[in-house]
Amino acid sequence: MNNKEYYKVDIAGWVEYLPLLTIADFKIAFFNLHGHVGLTEHCASAMVDMVQGVDVLLTVESKGLQLTHVLARNLGHDRYGAARKVHKLYMQDGVSTEYRSITTDSIQRLYLSREDADLIKGKKVALVDDVVSTGGSLAALEQLALDAGAIVATRCCVMAEGDAVSRTDISYLASIPITKV
Repeated sequence: MNNKEYYKVDIAGWVEYLPLLTIADFKIAFFNLHGHVGLTEHCASAMVDMVQGVDVLLTVESKGLQLTHVLARNLGHDRYGAARKVHKLYMQDGVSTEYRSITTDSIQRLYLSREDADLIKGKKVALVDDVVSTGGSLAALEQLALDAGAIVATRCCVMAEGDAVSRTDISYLASIPITKV
């Protein structure tokens, strides 16, 4: 390794060293699945039991996309839904909601296309994310699902961060700390 600080975490048998990053007045262990094929495959395989019996998976772009794709494949699902952080032209008649995330200092919006809203309507849905911390983006994703007429059956993620480890409404593979600087 180099001079950076790292946090060692065991993710269902896969040991990973996460760089510690300072954001505002706290330090987080930064978890990123982008480009990490082996870890994404491992996490999706380890999460299959968390989502058994659901009809559709729903995630937020971008860090949850590849995880949800592999998880859907492992479940034999042909499709999954994805909420976007940017309104696209094809989303003119979809649903949207506002939220705040720990890693962003402003209010954001999530958008669900009409196609994805129709995909989840009346279905048992699993909300999938990479990391749940304050739960802001997960709550926004749940609101979108409910607004589209879905039945939220479960909420799952790879990592619970900080106080999220105490939540009883999410399933996760490992936990990471948040510390004050």
